[in-house]
Amino acid sequence: HESFEDKNTAAVMNEKFINIKVDREERPDLDNVFQKSLAILTGTPGGWPLSMFLDENGVPFSGGTYFPPKEMYGRPSFANILNQVSEFYGKNRDKVIQQASQIKDVFQKDQKKSSVIGQNLNPHLEAMLNYIDFEWGGFQGSPKFPQFYVFESFLHFYKKNKNKKFYDAVKILLNNVCSRGLYDHLLGGIARYSTDDRWIAPHFEKMLYDNILFINLLGQFYLQEPNEYYKEKLIQTVEFVNNSFKNKENLLGSAYDADSEGVEGKHYVWDDKELRSVLEKDYNLFAKYYDISENGNWEGKNILIEKSIKPTKEENEKLKKIKDKLLSIREKRPKPFFDDKTQIDLNAYWISTLIFVAEVFNKEEWKKLSLSNYNLIKNLTKDEIYHCYKDKDGVKVFLDDYAYLAQLMINFYETTGEINYLDDAKKIVQQTWDLFYDKENKILQKNPIKQNDLFVPPLDINDSNIPNGNSVFLLNCKKLEAITNDTKWQGMAKELIQSFHSFLNLKSTQMVSYIKNLDMCEELTTFTFFGDIKKIKELQQFVKKNYLKSSTLIYKED
Repeated sequence: HESFEDKNTAAVMNEKFINIKVDREERPDLDNVFQKSLAILTGTPGGWPLSMFLDENGVPFSGGTYFPPKEMYGRPSFANILNQVSEFYGKNRDKVIQQASQIKDVFQKDQKKSSVIGQNLNPHLEAMLNYIDFEWGGFQGSPKFPQFYVFESFLHFYKKNKNKKFYDAVKILLNNVCSRGLYDHLLGGIARYSTDDRWIAPHFEKMLYDNILFINLLGQFYLQEPNEYYKEKLIQTVEFVNNSFKNKENLLGSAYDADSEGVEGKHYVWDDKELRSVLEKDYNLFAKYYDISENGNWEGKNILIEKSIKPTKEENEKLKKIKDKLLSIREKRPKPFFDDKTQIDLNAYWISTLIFVAEVFNKEEWKKLSLSNYNLIKNLTKDEIYHCYKDKDGVKVFLDDYAYLAQLMINFYETTGEINYLDDAKKIVQQTWDLFYDKENKILQKNPIKQNDLFVPPLDINDSNIPNGNSVFLLNCKKLEAITNDTKWQGMAKELIQSFHSFLNLKSTQMVSYIKNLDMCEELTTFTFFGDIKKIKELQQFVKKNYLKSSTLIYKED
């Protein structure tokens, strides 16, 4: 946005280009295709912000990530890039259009079929252990993204083969995320990623999807290793999401910016003098358990980070009061911008997560809230499903929206035994197949077949911010097959598995959720409950708490 706000740069843009600004959360299909296009054109990985230059047919021929408004960091200014691209296109228009057609060929080669039936999937995950930071958690290097769905797959395979490295990788990650700078120790929740390799200084942006994934993994790990520390962090983060992400629709918005008053992290960090003034005699106790100092730990300021020593029960109660006091002061500061648009895939994913942790901790208020939010989503999508809603306006729908809605409906059936949720799930899964199934490539594409406005079909089975819609759909089909004994769902799942559209041996790090769900499909455990659910409530709760994430629950009247 620095370049967009520069008048000289804006003048060049308006003079020489038709400019279209896209929110990647509203159009993930565009983001997916253009990120791949950049890699093909330049041989470099993509990123954000992303600027792509398209020919008159809407096919990209050049692009890049960050360009500053003025030449700096060894990068040319955006205005300079704009002039060069405009001049090049004017002189080489025919060559550019010819090159653009070659990009389509590269996309088609990338979508070759490769069956994974019968493969041992475990080695793909084991190979990833070579890149894990077993001291600080997560993947080696910086910036460091937590990538929780990868570690959820580690946990799945640990439960299957007891490879302790999988378990250790998950535990080390969660311990460091919960205790260090990525975590908001006053309000709960986590930031987008760490700018360093020790989780000290986060990029302070807070995304809904990161917090969903964090809660999901923490809840599953808690079942393996129950303790009050994990429980406290999880409950605090659930409350943070429920309260701080709530929007006008009483559903959840998408994200908080990193900056306030034009300064990144200003809302969250602390000056030592302010801490001493506010805490007075309690400063020393707080400094005993949190890494605060006169010089700070980030640009002269203090990011709250827990020290490794544990407080006594009495000290912990005092620390809670201190943190409440600091939070009340922080809440008076100008807040980062809240993007309050409702994304259907993320809201459905959140409700499924809330159902799960409500069962783990037997939280009736969370169960009621999940049902209330489900009814809100159902009402919002009763006429037509869109991907995003803001101020009653909708943005076109994508595969993930249908896949996560169906997953939610199946989860509600599994937790309640009520047949109406199962009927809704069957309807949505069938609609997903009808709308998104690409008969030529034999896979679900990212947007509806009849609504594709891109130069190539947006076929994608790679995980991005959340597990890929194809992998979610696959597990939905296998669960419906187990519940209904209808071979139709088996046929859909088999079609996808037989037509796996990526090179698993080359791209396994990008397809972790697919690997996990494929493995679950092969060994899906089913629990069948007979008779009146109320009479077997204790057994049902035990199964839901311990097996909801790795099995299918079926209900029969007799």
